[in-house]
Amino acid sequence: MRLLIRGGLVIDTETSTVLPHTDVLVDDGVITAVGTELRAEDAEVVDATDRIVLPGFVDTHRHVWQTALRGIATDVDLGGYLDLVLGRHGSRHEPEHVAIATLAGALECLDSGITTVQDFAHIQHTPAHTDAAVAGLRAAGIRAVFGYGAPLFAPAMADDAWAAELGRVRAEHVGGLVTMALAAAGPSYSSPATVRRDWRLAAELDVPIATHIGASPTAARPIDLLRSLNLLRANTLYVHGNSLADDELAMIADSGAAMSIAPAVEALMGHGAPTVNRLRSASVRTGLGVDVVTSTAGDMFSLMRATLLTSQLGPGPASTAADVLRMATVDGAAALGLADRTGSLRPGRQADIVLLDATAPNLVGMHDPVATVVISAHPGNVDTVLVAGEVVKRAGRLLRSDLAEITEEITRTAGFFAASR
Repeated sequence: MRLLIRGGLVIDTETSTVLPHTDVLVDDGVITAVGTELRAEDAEVVDATDRIVLPGFVDTHRHVWQTALRGIATDVDLGGYLDLVLGRHGSRHEPEHVAIATLAGALECLDSGITTVQDFAHIQHTPAHTDAAVAGLRAAGIRAVFGYGAPLFAPAMADDAWAAELGRVRAEHVGGLVTMALAAAGPSYSSPATVRRDWRLAAELDVPIATHIGASPTAARPIDLLRSLNLLRANTLYVHGNSLADDELAMIADSGAAMSIAPAVEALMGHGAPTVNRLRSASVRTGLGVDVVTSTAGDMFSLMRATLLTSQLGPGPASTAADVLRMATVDGAAALGLADRTGSLRPGRQADIVLLDATAPNLVGMHDPVATVVISAHPGNVDTVLVAGEVVKRAGRLLRSDLAEITEEITRTAGFFAASR
């Protein structure tokens, strides 16, 4: 199938270049050309007049299974969140809850222009929970990195069982739009022996690692601990890291690893001072993550604004709107190891594309399209969304016939947890 997106205002997020009246040609799900007056007589034409054309946003860290707990933890700190969400409600999630929450959460992503999500799914009480989570991602049609992780407050799985289940997930669930990561507890929350085991398993399975990181009672200098264990590696995504020392950020940069920051959650829950400028100064590749809709908004526009605003408060040169848009797209894709597939509109990339309605009242009169997208746009401006060339949203509506049923089921699931508070 060929698709020609005709005459849009294209933003090249790799270079922050704005290209008016520009076409994007898609062939069998892959971007094949970007330019003016492209010829493709046999292509379906999408009129992008008065539309801003962007690569799909990349959410590098989200616990998608928490969608049925939206807004439950906005007024609590990190300790309160861990108690309420992971302790009280996480233990009560059955596979059917995980399935609908993951489907609804992934559709929320697509509806707001997020075409790729790293799902840090630390809800794997049983293999059925795992299968339900992946089924939800696949049913949504989103590009996803499924982060297999054990529940924080659950009894530890025996090493052989842990290895066997990771191998099963790798064999049965990786393919197409879904890849895998090991969502490890990591040095901030587990023993050196457990860290060695998880890093070894990830290497054996050839999957990346994602892990929350920060100074803790378990490891005051967790990155330095990984260095001492000879476990610093490129294929790793560290999350948060507000309390890391500058020399530890340098270690991350030297190892070729990346960081995912969640500025809205980090500010709300008291993780520490914003790190975005320190990370840029240390040349650490950085992506953005919503993290949890239990506490903050689930769209990239809100997250980009939080990143831009909190960057004014942290040490180091403040980030620009162009910096933030790169983090939300091309840098996020690189942080997940997907730079060869998504995050930009470069020919050869998968056609993960978003069109914003530039005639909306909150976008008209713009002088700088990059800045306008970051500071002014919202999910209601998302007109069209493509994932790997498939149109999943058109004219402002997700193209699904079952949205009413999904809404009814996620509402019922949220009610189940509300009744138990």
